[in-house]
Amino acid sequence: MRRRRRRFGKSGIQSLIIALALAGGAGIALKPNDRNLDGRAQVTDGDTIRIGDTRIRLKGIDAPEMQQTCSRDRRSYRCGDVARRALIDMISGEPIQCRASGRDRYRRILARCTIGGVDIGARMVEQGWAVSYGRDYDMQEFRAQSRSAGLWSGEFERPQDWRRRQSG
Repeated sequence: MRRRRRRFGKSGIQSLIIALALAGGAGIALKPNDRNLDGRAQVTDGDTIRIGDTRIRLKGIDAPEMQQTCSRDRRSYRCGDVARRALIDMISGEPIQCRASGRDRYRRILARCTIGGVDIGARMVEQGWAVSYGRDYDMQEFRAQSRSAGLWSGEFERPQDWRRRQSG
């Protein structure tokens, strides 16, 4: 029984080289690890910003969703809006430095961001307008809770539990 040997012509090898180059470039674009992003940011919600066209999710925190409500003194308030406002006030047009460390399931870049060397995620949790997500800011959350800061001054559902309940 005679086996056929497959031969690659010049066009086959060129196609393979092009495919490998495209795959390598896509890998760099899709895995933004250790990439620095700097500039003025626009706030989307309590844990998401944009620098230019790049959407960035603040790594290690989870803020209430825009539609989420919480209560304080038996009164309901839109805590997602308040968390967004807190982040806007914190950023207030200052230049931001972010260090990317991957992407989330919504294709946003995950990053730790600072203003003047101060960690934005840590401040959001310490002020009580976000919770630690993945144990990154547990100490800041404990301090916010013990001071009844932000969300901790009333009743709220953790954002990930709220999202899970909304999806059914």
